[in-house]
Amino acid sequence: MITLPLLPRNDWHGQVALHAGQTVTLAAFVRDVKALATQLPENVHVINLCTDRYLFALGFFAAALRNTITLLPNAVSAEMYAQLRGEFPNLLALSEAGCNAGGLPELRVTRTGHGAAPLEMPQIPAERVVARLYTSGSTGIPQPHDKRWGKLIANILAAAQAQWAWTQGPCSVLGTVPAQHMFGFESSVLLPLLGGGILLPERPFFPADIAASLAVMPRPRAFITAPYHLRTLLESGVALPPVDLIICATAPLSQQLAAQAENAMHTVLAEIYGSTETGQIATRRTVMTNEWLCFKGIHLTDRDDRTWASGGHIEEAIALGDIIEHCASDDDGRARFILHGRLGDMINIAGKRTSLAYLNGILNGIDGVVDGVFVQPDDEMPGAAARLSAYVVAPGLKPNDILDALRQHIDPVFMPRPLSFVAELPRNNTGKLPRAALQALSAKSTTHD
Repeated sequence: MITLPLLPRNDWHGQVALHAGQTVTLAAFVRDVKALATQLPENVHVINLCTDRYLFALGFFAAALRNTITLLPNAVSAEMYAQLRGEFPNLLALSEAGCNAGGLPELRVTRTGHGAAPLEMPQIPAERVVARLYTSGSTGIPQPHDKRWGKLIANILAAAQAQWAWTQGPCSVLGTVPAQHMFGFESSVLLPLLGGGILLPERPFFPADIAASLAVMPRPRAFITAPYHLRTLLESGVALPPVDLIICATAPLSQQLAAQAENAMHTVLAEIYGSTETGQIATRRTVMTNEWLCFKGIHLTDRDDRTWASGGHIEEAIALGDIIEHCASDDDGRARFILHGRLGDMINIAGKRTSLAYLNGILNGIDGVVDGVFVQPDDEMPGAAARLSAYVVAPGLKPNDILDALRQHIDPVFMPRPLSFVAELPRNNTGKLPRAALQALSAKSTTHD
């Protein structure tokens, strides 16, 4: 049986995290993980609800050591709790102070702060399933995907090799995305711990808090964020400290916003391409190129009108949900590609084609639009012409202001009918718009045909 270490690090006195203003060494982290693992009962599944990233990490690594699968739904709701409790009657919540566990039995995650230093690094079987992550639900019902220890480590080490190349070494890491989301899990928790960096526990929300947290981080600094969070931060007007790397994911970023971020924070911005199904598989520096470069060992092939990813850390070939244009490989044989949007985003109305991503870009580029989204109807009446709708947050604008601006850039067949004004869009904690939330939005909107 092949086993791999809890952390691929060997400097017991080296720093792996900050918590409550104190340095956490490798020895202290492993001691805390082992102490928590002894408290976990047998034959349970756990849902990790900790927002403090250090406590989240303790819970995840302790469960992995205990051979307990951690369930990580993308969003926690009464419906999700009911679904998980029905599927896993033995479900246990790993929680922290002030946490709402939805009525589940709880194990409070805390640091021991004392105890003997570990004598050796714990090992975990490479084939052990350690996590079950759920898709975002932006295109339908969230789907579960299991992650094995060996493949998960391989994915993070490949990501570390790609991302730390920008900074010539590991960074301290702060994130605005939740640890329970695939991107946040990989980049704000596993990347610093498995990739030789320093984990920071905070998840600041307000721009001033983000700036303050970044300013006190050890250098080099990496900032993990999503496009919606980044745009809000840059538009806030808050003075931002320099960082050495921004890592962004969950939706493609415009070159304009990437350049604005690099200038404001004197940094390099790298995007990650991946999914819950595949994990991270490619990266690019957005201001320099629109081509994505795959991690070493990842292969892209076309069949059945889809692009499939395989190799590297991917368990088995997975069909990508995006339209991919293949480019020439780099000098090391790594695949390159251009992303042309989601397969489900493509629209054909009256013989004319476009994508929702393009339309959303036009809508959100209008001066005075704070946020906006085009929506394709779920069902059309037989023989009826397809009609797109749009929701917009634009307090200072009138409907004709937006419609006139749209007419300058899009074909009349794609004009939104209706255009609905809302106070805010129901984005989740990574900035995505789940389909179910959009379907419930119409009752709260002011509509203009």
